[in-house]
Amino acid sequence: MRTKIGALEEAFTGHFTDHHAYLLGKMVARVEAIAAHTITVVAVGRSILTIVWHLLSNPDARFHDLGAGFYDTRIKPDRKKRTHVRQLEALGYRVILEPAA
Repeated sequence: MRTKIGALEEAFTGHFTDHHAYLLGKMVARVEAIAAHTITVVAVGRSILTIVWHLLSNPDARFHDLGAGFYDTRIKPDRKKRTHVRQLEALGYRVILEPAA
C-alpha cells in the first residue's frame, strides 16, 4: 500500500464534502465510545482481580460488602454539588443555587 499513497491522495482530492466530514465524525465518536467502554471494563476487571488476590493471599481475610452507597458518603459536598448541577444542565435546566436559610 505504501507504493500507492500518491494514487490514494489523488483519488481523495476534491471528493470530501461536508457530508463526508459529518459521517467521519460520527464514526470517530463511535470508536471513542467503544474505547472508553473497553477502558471501563478493564478497570472493573482490575478491581475484581485485586480483591481476589487479597482474599486468596490472606487465609484470614473475609469479604465484606461495603454497600451500594459507600462511595456516596465519601464524595465531598462541593464535588457532589457540581455533579448535580451538570446533570441538571445536561437535561436543559438553568440552575441557580442559593444557600438555605
